[in-house]
Amino acid sequence: MSTPAPQVSSVRNPWYKERWTWLLMVMPATAVIAGSITMWLAVKTFDGLVADDYYKQGLAINQTLARASAAQEKGLVANVRFSSEALVIELTANPGVALPQRLDVTLAHPTRGGLDQKLQLEGVGGKYQGAIPVALNSAHWKVLIEDDSHSWRLSGNAFLPAETEIRINSADLKPVD
Repeated sequence: MSTPAPQVSSVRNPWYKERWTWLLMVMPATAVIAGSITMWLAVKTFDGLVADDYYKQGLAINQTLARASAAQEKGLVANVRFSSEALVIELTANPGVALPQRLDVTLAHPTRGGLDQKLQLEGVGGKYQGAIPVALNSAHWKVLIEDDSHSWRLSGNAFLPAETEIRINSADLKPVD
């Protein structure tokens, strides 16, 4: 005698009750969600280009080097103090070098051009101070100091908020050939 074979049920569940269907849809759904979040961040935090005219800046590099050399010849040294709302610069030079009445100061963020700040500081006797309109966030800031006629230039770096005081010495600049 032979035993009857067991009957196999051919009843299938609907697609939405199948585990594999949902497992296969997880990866594309994750990619869509991550793409949407990335798009939202890109639109919300757009800062524009750090510099729009790279070519013109490249052509002007010799002028920049000449201004750094002029600062070196004058023996300029700047002590820069940062506070939450003000910037104070004490500028000294070689004997006989007249110090300007006004300084143009640029605080440049390394990656976000929208955070750059340009200040004009008035001063007497080598001490200049002015208000910082927008609080500086934690970053490595490039500090550029120029006279109002742009004949010389000092540049340095500040790691805020760790450094609240920096010294920029023109003698530390590399000599220009």
